[in-house]
Amino acid sequence: MQPQATPPARRFAPTTARSRLILGLDVPTVEEAREIVRQTEGAVGTYKIGMQLQFAGGLAFAQELAEAGHSVFLDVKLLDIDNTVAKAVANIAKMGMRFVTIHAYPKAMRAAVGALEEAGADLCLLGVTVLTSMDQPDLAAAGYAGGVADLVRTRAADARAARMGGIVCSPQEVGSLRDLLGPELVTVTPGIRPAGSDAGDQKRIMTPADAIRAGADYLVVARPILTAPDRRAAAEAIVADIETAI
Repeated sequence: MQPQATPPARRFAPTTARSRLILGLDVPTVEEAREIVRQTEGAVGTYKIGMQLQFAGGLAFAQELAEAGHSVFLDVKLLDIDNTVAKAVANIAKMGMRFVTIHAYPKAMRAAVGALEEAGADLCLLGVTVLTSMDQPDLAAAGYAGGVADLVRTRAADARAARMGGIVCSPQEVGSLRDLLGPELVTVTPGIRPAGSDAGDQKRIMTPADAIRAGADYLVVARPILTAPDRRAAAEAIVADIETAI
């Protein structure tokens, strides 16, 4: 039996309350996203660019942000044959991103890690466990027999075995995963809603402070900031809430 490879050092751990806040730029145009960055610059740690914006010029904008010195999370949720995933990660590694997502399937993650090691880039690969918009009936409808928590644990263990940089999971599962993940992998939690916020299409949610207390490293927030009358003030309030829990 060959010895298991050593997981990467936990070099992607956050250092401040502000660095823990990831703002999702879930808007339809780069112009709107650029204005949001202008309004919140210095108030958040990372800007996340998901599929909506990617198909409206968001990939070039992501690189623009990185070149300007911002921490950027490219939320592409890669899943394809090994060669395609590897080549995609190799190209993403050249863009200066901080985080990128891979669906937490073992082969896809191993291909991504192999490509990143060859590229030698300082990029955190995040394995997406179970989307926070999904609950038990959704998994059953998709053909999964087990529960949400069981599937999250399986995929988290696979991410560690593949030597990923971290995982994406809901705040409701994060507290039970630290021992499984070890100290190396970071946890990124969507489904964050400040007290009194509308849950929207999220089903497994938690407040910022409660998520940090549960063990989350990074929090992804979009609508509670994007729809606020004062976006900077909304971001600062979330950072203040995070501060109470660290």
